[in-house]
Amino acid sequence: MAASHSYTLRGQVARLELTTRMTLAILATASGVFTYLGVRELLDGDASTVFFGAIIYSVSVSVGIYAFWSYLMRIMPHVRRPAGRRMLYLAMALGAGMIMAMSAWLNAAALAGAAALEQHMSVTTEEYQGKLNQAHENALAAQSLLPDIQLASQRFARLADEERSSGALTGTSGSGTVVQLLQQMSSQLGSLQTEIEGSREAVRDLFEDGGKRLAEMRRIVATDGSVKARGTEYAAQATELAGIIGSLQQTSVAPSVRRAAEDLGRTFIAPAADGSDAALQGRQTAVVEQVGAAVRQQSQVLAQAADAILDRPYVEPVRFVPLSAPEAVVMYARDFLPSWAGAISIDLMPAVLVFILCIVQDQIRREEGEDEAEFGDMSALDMMRALRLQQRLAAVDGGIQASPPREGPALVPDDDVVQQNEPSFAPVRQSR
Repeated sequence: MAASHSYTLRGQVARLELTTRMTLAILATASGVFTYLGVRELLDGDASTVFFGAIIYSVSVSVGIYAFWSYLMRIMPHVRRPAGRRMLYLAMALGAGMIMAMSAWLNAAALAGAAALEQHMSVTTEEYQGKLNQAHENALAAQSLLPDIQLASQRFARLADEERSSGALTGTSGSGTVVQLLQQMSSQLGSLQTEIEGSREAVRDLFEDGGKRLAEMRRIVATDGSVKARGTEYAAQATELAGIIGSLQQTSVAPSVRRAAEDLGRTFIAPAADGSDAALQGRQTAVVEQVGAAVRQQSQVLAQAADAILDRPYVEPVRFVPLSAPEAVVMYARDFLPSWAGAISIDLMPAVLVFILCIVQDQIRREEGEDEAEFGDMSALDMMRALRLQQRLAAVDGGIQASPPREGPALVPDDDVVQQNEPSFAPVRQSR
């Protein structure tokens, strides 16, 4: 029963020999084709140089893969000693690693190269979006100071009007020292307010322009067509957007607010009282001192607010780096695991066939036994030749035993026996 099983296994292995060779050849050819498509993206030069270089490399890969797995399929199933089998497993692992290094990543580039380049442009677009928003927020941060500046300017202007009309601060109406000082502070703060409001329009225009560039970049990523041509157009848009982000950072008025706040408190000079009598001059001096304290306090508040804006992290410019398809596939490998799995499987699938052959040969040896397994590969033609050889040897041996004793030359076996590489017979002599 065991012999029948082993005979069946041997027959199936023999029938699958052609299928195995064709499968290995097709897989090696497929790997070579995808390797050609991938390596073509890496070579530089004229069209003929790129073509022949890619062809030579891909053919070398195909031949190497076919020869490597053919060696293992022929040799590994018949190696029985554990030490020898382990060494072959080590050689198979080393060869598989070399195949992946020279072919698998190029196959993945051919399968997912265009998608990886689109992924790279999409990720870069999101980075530009974040940088544009950050620069816009920094530029608009100075706008948060506008309500405080407006309130301070209006307060000084109101006090000046009240002092002029009713003498609310000094008790004497008219346009004197206090009124002039209050109007001066209101005017300075009003100028700062106007500068901040003017920067708002510039920031808005730049941000809208940046948004248009981002929309164009997203359109380039989503549209059909050659990835190389789209990449060139995308790079041009990215360069312009980087300039817009830099302009947004230069548009911020926070440094101007900081300098104006310092000047407001540091350069404040109290005017001399110009009242008609000493009592009025004393009241004017007291009011001027109060105004000076208020100005210095307002200056300190504005300087602190401006420092908080200036302490925000600087927006580092983004630079779009064009990639080749293989580089993009390696960089975004986690996003294209199915493509990587397919690319590697094309190169390493013959390893499964090697394991199957090893298992089948071990099963045949266990069923036939070690002694019978030594002769298990004899074909029907070999069996028929062996039977004919046995018959001829028996006939020659019978003729020697039946012939009378005589002296003479040694018996020469039949020519057909010699052609079968069988051992010759020694001459038989009769003793007298």
